[in-house]
Amino acid sequence: MLGVVDESGKRSIKMSVFLSIIVPFFNEEGAITQLYNDLCTLVSTFERTYEFVFVNDGSRDNTACLLDELARKDTHITIVHLALNYGQTAAMTAGIDYAEGEIIVMMDGDGQNDPMSIPDLLAKLDEGYDVVSGWRKNRQDRALSRKLPSFFANRMISYISGVKLNDYGCSLKAYRRKVLQNVHLYGEMHRFIPIYAQQTGARVTEIPVNHFPRLTGYSKYGISRTFKVILDLIVVKFLQRYLTKPIYIMGGFGILCLFLGISSFTWATYLKLFEHTAYIQTPLPLLSAISVLFGGISVLIGLIGEVCARTYYESQGKKTYIVRACIHNRENVKEEV
Repeated sequence: MLGVVDESGKRSIKMSVFLSIIVPFFNEEGAITQLYNDLCTLVSTFERTYEFVFVNDGSRDNTACLLDELARKDTHITIVHLALNYGQTAAMTAGIDYAEGEIIVMMDGDGQNDPMSIPDLLAKLDEGYDVVSGWRKNRQDRALSRKLPSFFANRMISYISGVKLNDYGCSLKAYRRKVLQNVHLYGEMHRFIPIYAQQTGARVTEIPVNHFPRLTGYSKYGISRTFKVILDLIVVKFLQRYLTKPIYIMGGFGILCLFLGISSFTWATYLKLFEHTAYIQTPLPLLSAISVLFGGISVLIGLIGEVCARTYYESQGKKTYIVRACIHNRENVKEEV
């Protein structure tokens, strides 16, 4: 419980929140009422404190009015209206910033995620996990434009990141708040939260959840999202492996280019001396010059990246590591971090 001093100087007691359910909405006026009713049915069996954090991501339909109406009759609701449509990642980040719960559950606002799967996520957290991701094992979406691209994207993400999940795109996930405190989201990175969390030492797992066909509105995602996922995955992999050592990736590419340039010039020289082939008769000298130029630039970019990485950490007092727990041998005390 938290003590709060009001304007009269009297101290009141503010109950700590156990569960925060965050739902972003963008033009989902047709799904709001049913989703809210389903959530109310769910929490009616709860013995712990809870809250709903509904984020209006710049909707242009009647979503804002419907959410405000719900907030006027339910004190468990917090409404966050964003000025513009910033995208699902920004909306989820806003929800996290305004949520107060120890446990945070995120889900879509289109009615396709089943709130009745939330107790299963919470039960899995109780087993000691920090992140429980939903798996739409029986996904109710179009096969060609949604399910097939998602299948290949999930396999690629799991292979590259090393975090084996069947459904990165499922928004229905449960987190311990301490995990999200070390995660900063940009662009459209919300689907990669389990990867970021595991990088901080979190325990991640996945369970099947119910999935319903969309009954109202329209999907905000198309097959073009696959290309965005690939670009986002490149960023995630870079941050995962090379954030503290950018010279390795840029310098490695630079050395490869330099080697190619030297090899090309050596081969061109061999052709001139022993095969009587002039430099202008082969593209090898041009290839050599371009490769050496790219190699030198890449090494220099890597050095600049090293300076930026050191500035990022040292100027803000950030550590290049995260401590889960510390055992003080003298006092025989284990301190959770």
